[in-house]
Amino acid sequence: MSGYVRRLAERAREAASIVARLDGAVRRQLIERMADTLSQRRAEVLAANSEDMERGRASGLADAVLDRLKLDDARIDAMAQGLRDVAAQPDPLGRVTRRDVRPNGVVVERQRIPLGLVAMIYEARPNVTADAAALCLKAGNAVLLRGGSEARASNAAIAACLHVALRAEGLPEAAVSPVADPAREHVLELLQLTDLVDLAIPRGGESLIRFVAEHARVPVIKHYKGVCHLYVDASADIAQALDLLIDGKASRPGVCNALETLLVHRDVAPGFLRRAVERLTQRGVEVRGCARTRAIVPHVAVATDDDYAAEYLDFILAVRVVDDLDAALAHIARFGSDHTEVIATQDAAAADAFVRGTCSSAVMVNASSRFNDGGQLGLGAEIGISTTRLHAYGPMGAESLTIERFVVRGEGQVRHAESRG
Repeated sequence: MSGYVRRLAERAREAASIVARLDGAVRRQLIERMADTLSQRRAEVLAANSEDMERGRASGLADAVLDRLKLDDARIDAMAQGLRDVAAQPDPLGRVTRRDVRPNGVVVERQRIPLGLVAMIYEARPNVTADAAALCLKAGNAVLLRGGSEARASNAAIAACLHVALRAEGLPEAAVSPVADPAREHVLELLQLTDLVDLAIPRGGESLIRFVAEHARVPVIKHYKGVCHLYVDASADIAQALDLLIDGKASRPGVCNALETLLVHRDVAPGFLRRAVERLTQRGVEVRGCARTRAIVPHVAVATDDDYAAEYLDFILAVRVVDDLDAALAHIARFGSDHTEVIATQDAAAADAFVRGTCSSAVMVNASSRFNDGGQLGLGAEIGISTTRLHAYGPMGAESLTIERFVVRGEGQVRHAESRG
C-alpha cells in the first residue's frame, strides 16, 4: 500500500474533531455557503461535467450511467437546494432522545453524537459529492469521497466549490477530502483503515457493493440494488395503478427506486395488463411476462427467474400474474432486494397486510416507488438508501450519520456501599 489514503484519512480525522465541536449555527452557515458557491460556480462544474460526458460516450458507457452522470442547470439547482434543505434541518447533535430517572436518583440520557469519519465510495453520481459532504458536516463528521473515474472531473469541480466555502469559514479543507487518484488499490487501502474510518458507504452498481462488502474491515452500510415491485391488488383503482406504474418505471428507469417488476392480481389482470402494456410500449418499455401474462398479451417476451431477480436500470419490466396478495408477498420475499415495494389498492385491510408482510426499507401504499428518496421524504438529501438492517435502514439523512450514547448525570451516587471510604 502506498500510504496515500492513510495520509488523507489522518488529516480528515483531525478535521472531524474540529467539525464535531462546531456550533450548529456555524455548520448551518457553512452548508448554506456551499450551496451558494455551487450555484455561483456552476459554469466550471458544467464544463467539467461536459468533459466527463464526452469521455463516457467515447468509452461506451450505458445510457443509464450517462443519465446519472449528466449535470445541467436544473440538476445543479436541485443539488444546491438539497444543500440548503440539509442546512435548514434541526441540528441532530446533542439531541437527547431519552431521559429516565433511576430509583437511586441517577439521570440516564441518550444523546446523539457524530460518527467521526465517513468514507463514501460511489460511481457515476457527481451529486453524491455535494450531498455526502453536506450531510456528513451537518452531523458533525468529516468525509472521504472516493468517486468513480467516469465522474472525476465533475467530482473535482464540485469538491473545489465545497473547499471554497470551508476556507471562507476558516475550516480545514480536509473535512471534505476527495480521493483524487482512482486506482483500485486506494479503495482497498481505505477499507482497511479501522483506526481511522468509522463507516464506509458504497453507492453504485451491484459489483461495487459486493467488492466493498467482501474487502472491508471497517463497518459497511450497503446501498444494494433496487429490485422494486408494484403489486396491483384486486381492489385497485386501475387508472391510479397505471399512473403509479408509468411513473415508477418510465420517468427515470436508471435510478434505484425505479420499478423492475409488476405483480397483478388475477382478477384484474385481463383488463389492467392490456392497458398497461399499451402504455408501457408507448414509452419504449420492453415487457417480459409469465405464461399467464402472455395468455393475455401474447406479444410480450418470456420472463425467467433471472428477469424477476434483475435490477435492469433500463426500459425493461418483468410482469407476473399472481393469485392473491399472499402470492405477491411470496414473490417479493423470493426476488426482492429490501429496497422499495408498492401496493395499489382501495382495500385498507389489504394495504395493512402488505405493509406488515414486507420488510423492505420503504413501503408505498398508492404512491410511486420514486418517493423512496431522501429529498422526497423530508431529509433534504440522502447519502444513500440503506438496505442493511443495521443502524440505519432506507434513505439516510444527517440523523443517520450520528449515533446515540449514554450520558449519566448524578450527585455523587455510587453503585456499592463499600465504595464509600
